[in-house]
Amino acid sequence: MAKVGIIGAGSWGTAIGVLLTNNGHEVTMWSAIGSEIDMLNETHEHKDKLPGVVLSEKMTFTKNLKEAVEAKDLLVLAVPSVFTRQTAKQMKEYVANGQIIVNVAKGMEETTLMTLSEIVEEEIPQAMVTVLSGPSHAEEVGKGIPTTIVVGAKKRAIAEFVQEIFTSKVFRVYISPDVLGIELGAALKNVVALAAGMADGLGYGDNTKAALITRGIAEISRLGTAMGGKAETFSGLSGIGDLIVTCASMHSRNRRAGILIGQGKTMEEAMDEVKMVVEGVYSAKAAVALAEKYHIEMPIVEQVNEILFQAKTAKDAVEELMVRDLKSEHNTLPWTE
Repeated sequence: MAKVGIIGAGSWGTAIGVLLTNNGHEVTMWSAIGSEIDMLNETHEHKDKLPGVVLSEKMTFTKNLKEAVEAKDLLVLAVPSVFTRQTAKQMKEYVANGQIIVNVAKGMEETTLMTLSEIVEEEIPQAMVTVLSGPSHAEEVGKGIPTTIVVGAKKRAIAEFVQEIFTSKVFRVYISPDVLGIELGAALKNVVALAAGMADGLGYGDNTKAALITRGIAEISRLGTAMGGKAETFSGLSGIGDLIVTCASMHSRNRRAGILIGQGKTMEEAMDEVKMVVEGVYSAKAAVALAEKYHIEMPIVEQVNEILFQAKTAKDAVEELMVRDLKSEHNTLPWTE
């Protein structure tokens, strides 16, 4: 049995708490929102974000960050990406040398273009930072619906330790040394999911969705490999796997926001209606900046940014994508004639 501190008690943090408690571990959950902890202590259910999932009496819910962090074998950082740096700063004084932190949020920092693990390493240099990603909506993980994910770490022994903690009959864990690739896939797929949702909001069909997913992963792979990620990662669980589920599922807040934008709402109106952090909105600007920095073509990501921040209509963006200069699908494939 391991002692685990979960930092962040939203839908994903709560679902992971359920998973790890069911795996036999001792779980302490913390939230910066006092009323959230009061609700969890009183009802043992996250009625706002994970309704219907009963939380074990064995789980501890605390407003004391020190209690959640100190003397834990493993820490799970599950706050939205926009709060990663702020939360890491608060945690730092309580984190022991070599303590393992598993970041499970997905996104990038707009101002610095840093991945979330890079932020945590900068703010808590004494920690051993790993990442977890893959097709894993909280609503399904909390109910014990089977899935597979991947853990990325710089050291194999650390990855295997996290793998052992998380693995269960309904949650199969693979390991990978490509931390950067895993995080880039996780962050960038949210931008493509916004586009997929916009297509749904416009009333387009399955062909459109499949095309967006396929060309979306091509864009993600181009940028990711240029930055040092591995091509295999983008064809794996944290790449195409997570992209498919985020573009197709109504559990996806990015897709839901995209649907509303496709129906004519502004980005702000869509985010208000979804009532959760829409990570793709924050990653979109970072993705465009990185594409410019590495001289990578990302037409879908560019159009999403114009819709979000330049008042372009989703319909106009789709038309512009369709009439771009004609190209080969794979420039590396040779012609025999």
